Amino acid sequence: MSLNVITEAAPAPTPSTADAAAPARTLAWFDGALHDVDALQAGLTTHAMHYGSGVFEGIRSYATADGAAVFRLPEHMARMREGAALLGMAFDPARATDAVLATLRANRHRDAYIRPLAWFGEGSFGLDVEGHTEHLMVATTATRVHLAGTRARLGVSTWRRNPADSLPPLKLCGAYINSILAKRESKARGFDEALFTDAEGFVVECTGANVFMVTGGRITAVTHRDALPGITRDTLIALSGAEARAVGIDELRDADEVFACGTAAEVAPVQAIEDRCYGDNPVTRELAALYARVVRGEAETGRGWLTAV
Repeated sequence: MSLNVITEAAPAPTPSTADAAAPARTLAWFDGALHDVDALQAGLTTHAMHYGSGVFEGIRSYATADGAAVFRLPEHMARMREGAALLGMAFDPARATDAVLATLRANRHRDAYIRPLAWFGEGSFGLDVEGHTEHLMVATTATRVHLAGTRARLGVSTWRRNPADSLPPLKLCGAYINSILAKRESKARGFDEALFTDAEGFVVECTGANVFMVTGGRITAVTHRDALPGITRDTLIALSGAEARAVGIDELRDADEVFACGTAAEVAPVQAIEDRCYGDNPVTRELAALYARVVRGEAETGRGWLTAV
């Protein structure tokens, strides 16, 4: 497949992490105000610490020719609101949006990973969330995280992904123990990342990224009811016209190219799944290059996805 790649000249380079006059200390937004991140503490009876009763998002901002911009911020806020509603937690997307932008401005971050987190705080022990304080924080970091564009080697996990009829595929804090177990297992076996499959052998996703494959130049987005409906996944389908459908592990292994995608991972080519090694990945590289231009505002496609900081 040949993508409709936009080839206009890129703008002059901009600082990738922060301005020269960046603050000496990192600030985080917490319950309505900015604080020194090292001064913030959580009480020992924090409900989320004991029971995982929180919801978060992973969001990215990018340096563009017009300054920092956050990619698909409204979609992230909408998904976070959905998770908060399941927990019975008050969540105002407009307030959270203002908090994200204020934290980026305060830290003078351009290329940054953004972590908003809403959770139930101090109170008594027990599963009931009523009576616990509710908190919202936003932290930003210039550090790249997760796969970060590397050629990952995937091990097929013996753990199953949380089934959607037990835990909805949202970014609920406690649900990610499932990912931690799978990733620990795969790394102990010498792999970079874990790949979830279901009991029938259909591919679900990686621990924190969706999966695509390329066969005969055609791009396919792996679909599974237990997988997170990724915002990066949705972006890549829109950019490439990829077909979205269920894919078995044998079909995935036979593909010409496989790549993972997510806010943190962006477009990460897969080097191997177990003992199946993949060679050159021209379609993945082309799509990754297009995605990089879109998130930095260098392509007309997707300009409406950027929120100026």
